[in-house]
Amino acid sequence: MTEPGVGSGAAGRTGPGPEERAGVAGAALGTGTEPASGRRTELDAIRTLVVVGLVFFHSALVFATDTDFYVKNRDTTDAILVIAGFGVVWAMPMLFFVAGLGSWHSLRRRGPGGFATERLLRLGVPLLFATAALLPLPQWLRERAADPGYDESYLRFLPRFFDVHLDLSAFPFVVQGEYFETGHLWFVVLLLTFSLFLVPLARWFPVPRTQRLRDALARACERRGVVLLPALPLAVMSALTGLEEDYGGWGRWAYLLFFLYGFVVATDDRLRRAMRRDAAVAAVLGPLLFAACAPGFMTADDAFTDPTALATVSRALYGAAGWCWIVGIVGLLDRRGRPPTAASVGGRRRLFGYLAVGALPLYVLHQPIVVAVAYAVVGLHAPIPVRYVLIVAASLFLTLAAYELLVRRTRLTRFLFGMRPSRAQARP
Repeated sequence: MTEPGVGSGAAGRTGPGPEERAGVAGAALGTGTEPASGRRTELDAIRTLVVVGLVFFHSALVFATDTDFYVKNRDTTDAILVIAGFGVVWAMPMLFFVAGLGSWHSLRRRGPGGFATERLLRLGVPLLFATAALLPLPQWLRERAADPGYDESYLRFLPRFFDVHLDLSAFPFVVQGEYFETGHLWFVVLLLTFSLFLVPLARWFPVPRTQRLRDALARACERRGVVLLPALPLAVMSALTGLEEDYGGWGRWAYLLFFLYGFVVATDDRLRRAMRRDAAVAAVLGPLLFAACAPGFMTADDAFTDPTALATVSRALYGAAGWCWIVGIVGLLDRRGRPPTAASVGGRRRLFGYLAVGALPLYVLHQPIVVAVAYAVVGLHAPIPVRYVLIVAASLFLTLAAYELLVRRTRLTRFLFGMRPSRAQARP
């Protein structure tokens, strides 16, 4: 997704800038003079859909067999993982892809130094704050759910959570501990890391020096099907290095490719047109490749890491499917030149803008709330569908309420969750 509200606008502005309307990874889209794209509202929509969808996804893991979610229902079903796979293959990669798109425009506007400062403020601050204030709760509830006799208070558990050491081999997750974890904030860790990778690259290869290469790439993508070729590096990486269950079902460095692909696509509108042109083909190939990898994932002992031929081929198909899903979804939703409808300027648009601006805080808040709600609900005597609906409904309500009442209303809390001050708060 395009990251939420991570930019700083010009002084004297009379309305919210693109970044204020944009959400989880960073900067505004389509604000540069080259390419001449307008704001990509369909990317805002995708980002918001994924963030809200994570409430449904993590609530479902409570009832999934063979997962290590914090709180588990006594009765589980294998169907959860099969259904969830259709989201896993594209959802988190989409966030990194759109974040890469936004990074191109933010870098061009701010320069390497300003870009690094902005990302450290908009991603680094919420990462540190949420790690201290929110992440211990799910781990503490895991201990309580696993052992009914566990009676350690939350305050006594905190020192154990923060008993950490450095492990550079786990880069970028270098802070490790028996109870410490980055939890769902692995996304923010990787996004911040990838963003900072761009800073030296931007210094070594400024925009004018890369113009010829970018032009050659854009001309190549004018040929039908070339825009699908980035699926091949993803297939090779997934096959050889494996997948990681803890990071959304993809290898951490595969996300770097999605991020860089988004960054490159933002450099020239011809690449955008190529995605739009080949979207229908990609939309067919994505599900087909995903279906083809299913037998290997279902039969291998550990399809994420097994070196067997079946598991390796399955991971390769999965990696290629991910990029096809991205091209298909982004290309099909990219409808330029369509006049706005009455519905698009009414209440639904206001709701959409509200959620888009809050995408990063909503992402940070949602999982601790889902875990806490699940901890209270799994003990109820009710069918799985009823308990699932209860968890989703309560989690959505509490997440939105926490965002509205505890985050967006003060300058300090907005800063701690990666948001800029509102226009009213920004006035002297």
